[in-house]
Amino acid sequence: MLAFLLTLSIPAFSQTRITWDTLTDVTFTDKYSEEVKAYFYFPEFGPTVRALDGKEVIIKGYLLEIDPDNDVYILSANPFAECFFCGGAGPESIIELKLPKDHPRFKMDQVLTFRGRLKLNAFDVYQCNYILENATVYK
Repeated sequence: MLAFLLTLSIPAFSQTRITWDTLTDVTFTDKYSEEVKAYFYFPEFGPTVRALDGKEVIIKGYLLEIDPDNDVYILSANPFAECFFCGGAGPESIIELKLPKDHPRFKMDQVLTFRGRLKLNAFDVYQCNYILENATVYK
């Protein structure tokens, strides 16, 4: 009986290690947002990425401190000087981190691995297209 219960609980704790290449299964359309009166890239996620929506994932990248006083952090495929905001990468190269209040202190461009639940965002222009909810540093 115990072995049966253990096998039922294993999927609940499974995580998928992903790479930044995984997140490139997306195309973008430049559309006008009436809400903010500006053009934004709106994503159409491919099947590989859609299959990860709501799943627990692990990914490694560069931490970007966007607004540390308000706990706004981004994980990027590239360091700050080469990220989506400053370099030639696209919006698929960043993930917004939703961290617990008691998270450790971070430094700009610190290379870290995070675990959390991946949420896809196709419509809210105030958030990134990829969001890692309940994000914690993975060792």
